[in-house]
Amino acid sequence: MRGFTSIVGTSLILLVLSIATAKSAPLPPDDHDMVVIVFKDGHHQSFASAQIARIDLKASEVVYKDGHHEKLAAAVDRIEFGEPSLTGMMPSRNHFIGKWEVGEGNGGNFFITLEPNGDAKKTLGEEHGTWTWVDGEAHIAWDDGWHDAIRKVGSKHEKVAHEPGKSFADPPSNVTTARNTEPRPI
Repeated sequence: MRGFTSIVGTSLILLVLSIATAKSAPLPPDDHDMVVIVFKDGHHQSFASAQIARIDLKASEVVYKDGHHEKLAAAVDRIEFGEPSLTGMMPSRNHFIGKWEVGEGNGGNFFITLEPNGDAKKTLGEEHGTWTWVDGEAHIAWDDGWHDAIRKVGSKHEKVAHEPGKSFADPPSNVTTARNTEPRPI
């Protein structure tokens, strides 16, 4: 019965998404309706519905129209259809793609590279991780347990680091400047 409920639920979500994205003249992704996924731990992740081909709940991933896949970092609680005003003037997901020079928290610097497919690399410690765009920020989960957020603050950016065992809701271990060495439009 649980499998049947899951299949019916997934089919219903895909039907609603296809109806929501079937508008006459597509708008630019940042001005289009948003799909907001609310995770069981309470955090949100927003997607421009014009860019989504499907959300695969069984595989816990979003599949974009350009073919790339993005893993969902946690169990989904619900999916909401938001208005563009929810995102305000937040940077888009593409804004964070590229190579970032960030602080270590002790005066030194290292580099974080965010790839379009959701992979992340760094030049300090365990080099591999994955990243997602959550409420206008790049959230990075490193294989060594650390997790960072890169966010726009005014006209600058900062990197917020959380040590293993801490969540993004906890006070950060350190906050440093971040500079995109390959800037893209917001």
